[in-house]
Amino acid sequence: MAIPIKEDRRIMHSEIQSAPQPALRVVFVNRYYYPDESATAQLLTDLAIGLSAGGIEVHIVCSRQLYENPIARLAAREDARGVVIHRVWTTRFGRRRLLGRALDYTSFYITSAAALIRLLRRTDIVVAKTDPPLISIVAAAAARLKGAFLINWLQDIFPEVASQLGVMPLPAILGRFLRTLRDTSLRVAKANVVLGSRMLEYLGTRGVPKSKCKIIENSADPDLIRAKSIRDSSLRSRLGLTDKFVIGYSGNLGRAHEYDTILGAAEALQSDPRFVFLFIGAGANMAALQSEAELRGMPNLRFLPYQPRAELEDSLAAADLHLVSLIPSLEGLIVPSKFYGILAAGRAVLFIGDRDGELSRVIRAAHCGLVIAPGNSEALAEAIRTLEGDRDQLAAMGLAARALLCSCFSTKLALASWRTLLTEVADRATAAV
Repeated sequence: MAIPIKEDRRIMHSEIQSAPQPALRVVFVNRYYYPDESATAQLLTDLAIGLSAGGIEVHIVCSRQLYENPIARLAAREDARGVVIHRVWTTRFGRRRLLGRALDYTSFYITSAAALIRLLRRTDIVVAKTDPPLISIVAAAAARLKGAFLINWLQDIFPEVASQLGVMPLPAILGRFLRTLRDTSLRVAKANVVLGSRMLEYLGTRGVPKSKCKIIENSADPDLIRAKSIRDSSLRSRLGLTDKFVIGYSGNLGRAHEYDTILGAAEALQSDPRFVFLFIGAGANMAALQSEAELRGMPNLRFLPYQPRAELEDSLAAADLHLVSLIPSLEGLIVPSKFYGILAAGRAVLFIGDRDGELSRVIRAAHCGLVIAPGNSEALAEAIRTLEGDRDQLAAMGLAARALLCSCFSTKLALASWRTLLTEVADRATAAV
């Protein structure tokens, strides 16, 4: 996953003069970047460093905040592993209150737009992620003004996600207007990177040409997350779980992730001392689940905060298998990125979601786990019992998971796809100028 970032030494003027000039110049815009450890920041950090190591000039426009610490005061400018980071000012209200979050978004739209206009040169490529939502509209305007080329990297699709979750704060007419602006920013882009076939299908219903979309799934690095034995997990040992069958959940458990099915299965298994559910991470639904577990007196549910990224291999290895969930109505709008780290760790996946969902299709084809319908806690509990009793099947699923990651979803493969896309966009767009 991550490539450790070390402080860059100062480069002498003579070295700058003799260094070859990069053929491509790419500016990414996303609210979070290194040293932040949120999913979008980690994915972007790995990609940016990989592209820079390959000779592409990479700039990042991001905020001075951290996902879990809105009042963090990161340096306004920093060079790290060849990547130039431009951190813009924003308000610092954080994610707890809707109004404060909206103000943080708005201030980032304004200051990132100014930074893009200052940074972008003719024929540069600007890559807009989706934090904050609708940043593609800002990036499209800046790219048009400066003669740059736009690529959108869609981690989710807003405002549809908010509407499906019932948390859309805007009037319906304004929501439709924003969708129209968003769709326009996707159509004028040179390319739109989507996370899977369901997202590609959804964009087709919004009138975005398939020819302007490219599937590049999220990824994990098999060299940094290895298939470690449960016996070698120091976290598992420290928690006193060496003789348990551990069902893990690692990462964000937010509003998009269904947890009632998990809670029901844990309740069905709580009288059996063999089973322990270990939740590592945070999120709105993580807090709700922990409160509910405490209210019901369920000692078979354990909770830990996010672990340092350097310890991800060990924390993933603490579980015998891992859970992933997604509300079915969000298929085509989100793909849980935690899935790829689980594959790298060589663990079976129990996915709770749409049976025709993006991950469901992959899991069934690769035989690396099982798919459970939301609400069917009995089926989830039975699947856990079955895999605990059939260690050969569990091991086979883990091996299939690791093989799938290495053959289809490794960071190296994603980096190669991105390099190809950036080169193609630069070549086509420059030829048309």
